[in-house]
Amino acid sequence: MGKGDKKTRRGKIFQGSFGNTRPKKSVISKAKREKAKAQAK
Repeated sequence: MGKGDKKTRRGKIFQGSFGNTRPKKSVISKAKREKAKAQAK
């Protein structure tokens, strides 16, 4: 298990891929953060 393993986080970083182990930051979660930040003010 290491850089060559597609199922590990390190392997996904090395390959530049995403999945359950290494999810992409989604547009939806970004919008939620901005909305929460606006309400906090």
